[in-house]
Amino acid sequence: MSDAAQPGLQDADSAAQDAEAVARTLAGDTRAFDLLIERYQRRAVAVAYRLLGNINDAMDVCQDAYVRAFRSLASIQDPQRFGSWLMRIVSNLALNFRRDRKQTLSLSMDDDGPGLNAGSLADERTFEGGSAGGDSLQAGELEQAINKAIAQLPEKQRLALILFAIEGLPQKEVAEILDCSLELVKWNVFQARKTLKDKLAEYLES
Repeated sequence: MSDAAQPGLQDADSAAQDAEAVARTLAGDTRAFDLLIERYQRRAVAVAYRLLGNINDAMDVCQDAYVRAFRSLASIQDPQRFGSWLMRIVSNLALNFRRDRKQTLSLSMDDDGPGLNAGSLADERTFEGGSAGGDSLQAGELEQAINKAIAQLPEKQRLALILFAIEGLPQKEVAEILDCSLELVKWNVFQARKTLKDKLAEYLES
């Protein structure tokens, strides 16, 4: 069953299925682990891609995450939360990869360097009622501006925004992935949205 078919990472049925698959994997059934990866692969790749802006890098990070998850599966404290646990591994590896890559980028690439693909962020709902400027702005120009603004957010804010506002995870799960309090997730999302509104003010005028 694919991740897209799941109503949420912590749906009761999928949580029970995750726990069963973890138990089977630990008992030596590697096919069960394949099912786990299949269930969360789309979300893992989506999160890594939005953090890295490059599908090849995202795929590499996810493959590394799957290997690390398999090797450390016995350490998972709550098998029913395998999805959140895997997303934490993916997120941490993606952020580490991004930091390492950033050190090699030319400082002259400020405007044209790699950025996050905002996708559905180019939507007035993301900005809680703001307008995208109607016909006065090309969609590509808005997306480029959003990409740049998101890439400049502090890491915790950027990741909280991606997981909650773009990927649609409940704030409780985002808190588990980021290993922080629910209130801190809310604060990071609020600050991220506020910063984006400020940076994109000229595009959001009606």
